[in-house]
Amino acid sequence: MTRRRIPVRKIKEVLRLRFGLGLTERQVARAVNIGSSTVNDYVARAKAAGITWPLPEGLDDTELNRRLFTRDENRAPSTRAVPDWKVVRSELAQKGVTRQLLWEEYLANAPGAYSYSRFCELYREWAAQLDPTMRLDHKAGERVFVDYTGLSISYLDAETGQPKEATLFVAAFGASNYTYCEAQADESLPNWIAGHVNAFEHFGGVPEIVVPDNLKTGVTKACRYEPDLNPTYHELAMHYGVAVIPARVRAPRDKAKVESAVQVVEQRVMAPLRKDLFVGIGTLNAAIRVHLETLNDRTMRHLAASRRELFAAIDQPALKALPDRAFEAGVWGRATVGIDYHVLHEWHAYSVPCELIHQEVETRVTLRIVEIYASGVRVASHRRSHVRGGHTTLNEHMPESHRQYMEWTPERVAERAAQIGPNTAALIEAVAVAREHPVQAARSSLGIVRLADRYSDERLEAAARRALHFGVNSYKAIRNILESGLDALPLEANPPDSPARGSHNVRGREYYT
Repeated sequence: MTRRRIPVRKIKEVLRLRFGLGLTERQVARAVNIGSSTVNDYVARAKAAGITWPLPEGLDDTELNRRLFTRDENRAPSTRAVPDWKVVRSELAQKGVTRQLLWEEYLANAPGAYSYSRFCELYREWAAQLDPTMRLDHKAGERVFVDYTGLSISYLDAETGQPKEATLFVAAFGASNYTYCEAQADESLPNWIAGHVNAFEHFGGVPEIVVPDNLKTGVTKACRYEPDLNPTYHELAMHYGVAVIPARVRAPRDKAKVESAVQVVEQRVMAPLRKDLFVGIGTLNAAIRVHLETLNDRTMRHLAASRRELFAAIDQPALKALPDRAFEAGVWGRATVGIDYHVLHEWHAYSVPCELIHQEVETRVTLRIVEIYASGVRVASHRRSHVRGGHTTLNEHMPESHRQYMEWTPERVAERAAQIGPNTAALIEAVAVAREHPVQAARSSLGIVRLADRYSDERLEAAARRALHFGVNSYKAIRNILESGLDALPLEANPPDSPARGSHNVRGREYYT
């Protein structure tokens, strides 16, 4: 392979520094910004041509060039074995493989081969002919670059029939250039996370590193050295065991791979679909998958292999296994616990331990679950509800007084009343009939049976007998009977007549005693 010549101006500088100032070849190389082997070559050519510094009078650039390189052009082509640079690049993608190792293997199989420095120089010259994004050496299965396309593609909403614009999420491997893309309705966090999950499923494994651009969706605060990840994005990284290293600000080489992949997707996937009409984003993605398969099967000219072939040979064997279940995105937020020990999400209240009243907590909401965290510890988990104005409450979150009240179901109240006595049981039934609303009946009934804790079952049974006798059934009336000791008095032989029509004292005198 012919060495690419440097400008004659630089050749003259090499001769001036080496012969005129006496610098070493390494110092000259550093000063002129070329390889030491190149300096060595030009110095040797100058000596062979009898050229030193200062240059002879009348020696112009054309003549200098002819004297240095005429012998080279007339010389027979080198018979040295030239390495297969495609194989070298593929081997460099393997972990632990270095150019030094590959040169040693090449030297063992090709006696009289190129020196190590010439080997590296020739490889760089070959790699310079590749697309700029292919020149960087990426290790197998190490990096996946992700981003959104700058262009959008039109489709009709399946429900409304209204036209919408979709953008494409793109993920591409560094080593093989194997690509995944999908259309999304917008660049929201749930879609951003879903794109990663679907890409990993498509790849059938997980890389070591994901490199996004500094999108606001995934990166909360862009910083060159320590970007802050969105909490949900960090959760995804933890779930799949990957490192997320966003592209550095103002470092175009960090994202050159994905920018090239985005450009290829726009040209090979989006452009062919520009005139088609799609109803629903699912139909659009089905068409995208067809063109994506074609893209990955297309042979890349400089590498003489397709993305799929390189993926199968390089990246796929090095991927980590997928976890047992796919990641379910949770949207994080903050809330303050109300006086009723509940937090609100989309106008539905979820309970937390009552000790957290007035404290600020974190919420994590998925499609199915609402979780609440205090100081980084999960303190509550509820099934998500979409009932506006409703509440979801766990008994263990209640204060003791509330908990005791909630434990008294109507059935348990009736059972307790029967234990106290038949009059108390009959009184509870009368309360249920007299109250317009079941909640009112439940409160009155609970209050009545709990009077036995203060006055005893026997006294409450006697008070219930007296209340039934006089036709009263309120908690206040029973409490007054017990407080006044009326439960100990004998009853009249016959209950009093019902109040006369029109009488205002419809509850009977016993209610007010």
